[in-house]
Amino acid sequence: MIQKRKRLGDLLVDSSVISEKQLMQALHEQKNTGLRLGDQLIEMNLVSEQQIIEVLEFQLGIPHVDLYRQRLDKKLVNIISEDLARKHQILPLKKTNNRLMVAMYDPLDYFALDDLRLSTGFEIDPAIAKKEELRLAISRFYGIQKSIDQMLKEMPFSEEDQDFLESQQSDDSPVAKMVNQLISQAVQLGASDIHIDPFETETLIRLRVDGILRTERTLPKKMNNMLVSRIKIMSSLNIAEKRLPQDGRFNLDLELKTIDLRVSILPTVHGEKVVMRLLDTGSVKLGIERLGFSESNEINFRRMINYPYGIILVTGPTGSGKSTTLYTALNELNSDAVNLITVEDPVEYQIKGINQLQVKPSIGLTFAAGLRSILRQDPDVIMVGEIRDSETAEIALRSAMTGHLVLSTLHTNDSAGAISRLNDMGIEPFLIASSIVGVVAQRLVRKVCPHCSSKYTLSKEEEELFTSRGLKTNGIVKGAGCSYCNSTGYIGRFAIHEMIVVDDHLRQMINIKQSDATYREYVKEQGFKSLLDDGLTKASQGKTTLEEIYRVLSY
Repeated sequence: MIQKRKRLGDLLVDSSVISEKQLMQALHEQKNTGLRLGDQLIEMNLVSEQQIIEVLEFQLGIPHVDLYRQRLDKKLVNIISEDLARKHQILPLKKTNNRLMVAMYDPLDYFALDDLRLSTGFEIDPAIAKKEELRLAISRFYGIQKSIDQMLKEMPFSEEDQDFLESQQSDDSPVAKMVNQLISQAVQLGASDIHIDPFETETLIRLRVDGILRTERTLPKKMNNMLVSRIKIMSSLNIAEKRLPQDGRFNLDLELKTIDLRVSILPTVHGEKVVMRLLDTGSVKLGIERLGFSESNEINFRRMINYPYGIILVTGPTGSGKSTTLYTALNELNSDAVNLITVEDPVEYQIKGINQLQVKPSIGLTFAAGLRSILRQDPDVIMVGEIRDSETAEIALRSAMTGHLVLSTLHTNDSAGAISRLNDMGIEPFLIASSIVGVVAQRLVRKVCPHCSSKYTLSKEEEELFTSRGLKTNGIVKGAGCSYCNSTGYIGRFAIHEMIVVDDHLRQMINIKQSDATYREYVKEQGFKSLLDDGLTKASQGKTTLEEIYRVLSY
């Protein structure tokens, strides 16, 4: 199809995106500016980059790739040189037999295609990518490899050479550039964590994207000490201490935004393992409508956070979005008329208008100590990052009884388990019953990729699972896997919930210390929907898959 040598302007006119007259105007201006026709049309606001992509996809069948989520094969780095990649703005994606798939900003650049065919010896299959994504991906693909090659070239025989390690820690050193490139890559891919895992013969760089860990690069084992030393310096940690765990934090400015990174270093038998949690303070979008509540759950949640006093608990494992839910509630309540104070470890997102206190156990500033001090600050709403012990739990619950609205989290598997967890901490049942307003349990599940999703036929057992809950099954889809979703079938995540709103009868049951099963049996009679119910409802709406619900809920 490419051999027909069609021109972009003709394709846009044929698709009625621009008129013949507008094309002539752009061609006239192009003589003065020297821009490519596509850039010229965008400059004149006649088309958008997305419109050009859609026309090329529809008219020529050229696929579009999302390079932010594309996993790049480092084995292809030697097929196309960096100079050639930058010259033609191309990036190798996949090699199949004698065919090479490349991402291009202008897949109708026949000179570049011929140049690639001659220099590589492969038949070229073009794919279209956005200009800025392509520029960043080329830097990421070739830049990290260049830093690795330079690091290996400069390394002495001994990887434990302390003088060499310290000499390589300037901001212009290859290891510094590599760490920055690695963080930039993680941000582009939407990763929540970066893992640097040392093993006997190699070091793995792994990224957690949409809750799933995947290996991004494999490095020589001897590079581990250099990477760890650089991260320690950035985090203001002790570079010489290799026997004890260390925790730190640093900020990095990338692409006009600041990324906050929490660092944990753990000594293992094969070297120090690093995990960096990425917190992009600019990307968090707070709004109850964004939390993914069902209609009834959203109504109940809004009602709970508008109580004048009491405690609201959000439960779930680490990484289930509890903090986002709490911050959203705080943002909803934030006004000049309300004094909001938080005690957190760590303060993940800073919100204007809210007083946020960072826990520092090393100087005696624990959750319990911070909470006592907060109560002397005339608060209306208090957020306790996590209830970890009986002392914090008792102060939080007593605060909720004395005219304050308290928001906090607990690590329990479901909403009913929060009540038993407080009992296990030694909290008196009357105190729990008198103060608790409601409990929200949640998990994060992956969204089906909209670009490769299609309906599929359920098995008899699966069909019965949905119909037994009165759910329709004609909207259930699966993602086949494509370039947009890195062949996973999923893009992004959202939350599924279950919610217990405590009424007078349930307070009486809590007061006489009933079992979790008894609590659940009662709230089901009141219309309670479990995590599984909410997950299946959202699967029936085509938002996620049954396999993803099973994975997250361990069914």
